[in-house]
Amino acid sequence: LAELTRALEQDPEAPISALDILPEAERRQIVVEDNETGTEFSRYACLHEMFEAQAAKTPDAIALTFADDRLTYRELNARANRLAHRLVELGVGPETVVGVCGERSLELVVGLIGVLKASGAYLPLDPENPDERLAYLIDDARPMLILAHERFRTRLPKAVAIFSLEEIGASKDAWSDRDPGRRATAENLAYVIYTSGSTGRPKGVAVAHRGVVNRLQWMQARYSLTEVDCVLQKTPFGFDVSVWEFFWPLTVGARLTLASPDDHRDPRRLNEVIERERVTTLHFVPSMLQTFLNATEARALDGVRRVLCSGEELSAVLAGQFLDQQTPQLHNLYGPTEASIDVTAHECASASNDARVPIGRPIWNTQIYLLDDCLRPTPSGAAGELYIGGVGLARGYLGRPDLTAERFIPNPFGAPGERLYRTGDLARRRPDGDIEYLGRLDDQVKIRGLRIELAEVEAALSKLDAIGQVAVVAREDAAGDKRLVAYVVGRDGVKPSWADVRAALLHELPEYMIPSTFVAIDALPLTANGKVDRKALPAPDAEAASRRRHIGPRTATEEALCRIWAEVLGLETVGVEDNFFELGGHSLKAIQVISRIWRDLGVSLPMSAFYGADALSAVAESVDIIRGLECLNSLRNASSSSKIEEFEI
Repeated sequence: LAELTRALEQDPEAPISALDILPEAERRQIVVEDNETGTEFSRYACLHEMFEAQAAKTPDAIALTFADDRLTYRELNARANRLAHRLVELGVGPETVVGVCGERSLELVVGLIGVLKASGAYLPLDPENPDERLAYLIDDARPMLILAHERFRTRLPKAVAIFSLEEIGASKDAWSDRDPGRRATAENLAYVIYTSGSTGRPKGVAVAHRGVVNRLQWMQARYSLTEVDCVLQKTPFGFDVSVWEFFWPLTVGARLTLASPDDHRDPRRLNEVIERERVTTLHFVPSMLQTFLNATEARALDGVRRVLCSGEELSAVLAGQFLDQQTPQLHNLYGPTEASIDVTAHECASASNDARVPIGRPIWNTQIYLLDDCLRPTPSGAAGELYIGGVGLARGYLGRPDLTAERFIPNPFGAPGERLYRTGDLARRRPDGDIEYLGRLDDQVKIRGLRIELAEVEAALSKLDAIGQVAVVAREDAAGDKRLVAYVVGRDGVKPSWADVRAALLHELPEYMIPSTFVAIDALPLTANGKVDRKALPAPDAEAASRRRHIGPRTATEEALCRIWAEVLGLETVGVEDNFFELGGHSLKAIQVISRIWRDLGVSLPMSAFYGADALSAVAESVDIIRGLECLNSLRNASSSSKIEEFEI
């Protein structure tokens, strides 16, 4: 009030909204002192050079493991070098984008490092994306060439040269296994990762080496991996968490182990990998951490030193549950792809009484500002939009100067030429200096840790002939179960087939962007100014899909699955012809069902078999087939043992 009075005395004609009421001492604290994060790091180094230096220090240490395969630092470096020399021969150099399309494997890691060693920048092309999306990413990023696992070659456009990840650079005689000469600098491009776009199309975030090097060296100073540590890589490589999962251990002499392609979705198999490979550090999106805790025993992570969470808000309830049941440290991190992965960090404490888990304080060489609509700092405790400054900022969006200028703005608190990234996130600073995340200011949402622009989903739906109007929202009708719901007005008043709509969307959008529930509606509710009134959209009727065609179970397996589905989805009844996703299921619910099938029926059902089934009856058939094969194998093994014993007698 005193500051407001003083400001009015100085300029009595000014509107209240234009007055700066922040005391000078508090301004200095939150603008300057809270952002004094300047720290020396290898600002002229590139990501691959850090790996090369480590390979020279510990050439015979195990660098990479995948299933039964092992590579030492010497072997991994040599393979990546041979690939790099071949890529250089093909014309790859600084600022050259190279697409990489493959599943988690030794070759994928060799491919990523090889592209960087050739001074290029890698473009992740996750084969889990639909073909149309892969084609869009390739057309937009315009890679010089693509490295791909042979089995994915036919899914990629023929206009771009495609080389086999399994073969290129594999020959020990054709290309040198020495480190290529230095051509890239820390300012050159390291990778381009695409995120969901508010304009209806994905946008490529262009990230240089310097920001990632700062991020990894801060991480090592904060968490201190050693040669006895093992980091689990399980995040799909089209998401930026994968960058530190791949490169942090390989730049400090620790061991990197890869989860099999489907393991990151299955808590039981994930737990097996963690135990077998003696993993000490891993990442969870909070919603997946909750699923993991629900599906495994208490103290399942006793051998793990630390768990890092990011991607979505970590609730105080989940943090408390983890710290009560498990022994590792729990760290909450925050950051967008546009700022080299994470920009703040907080270690969770078991004795905390926080209603919200803070996202912490800025990392090295990073500034965090909470600003109002006039770019003025908000007082401690007051909400403001979160802006990020510092060495970690991406260049911007590939080929999108207009969007780059909109989101990356001049830093009003910095030197000329310095920028801020406008996140669209709402946050506030606590009295102790920690920052709390409060939500979004726009239509971007996080579902199971994955960033989704609702406008992109709406744009894909609007292309379909059967759909007249559409609104997509994120709903959380049950605590911890956030999902996408699409409200659809059928063209010419005809209700679309949801199975057909979902099938069409899967050709254009990745699975995580497909709405869990579709609701037919006569007209979209509007506000007084003609915009869609999203708050007036009705809650979906969870039982509607099951009521339409209820056919009861006919076998013991179907009966067990009907019970499991109903309990997981929160429904009274489920029929054998029901489709899991039409009932409101999604990927995390599917994981829960898979875990229950293992627990209740003793059958390890692959996730691919579940996703490929169009009805519960098809899932039941897969369960019975797997159970039959397991019985047959047991009989064969018993027969073999009997013959051996007979021979010995």
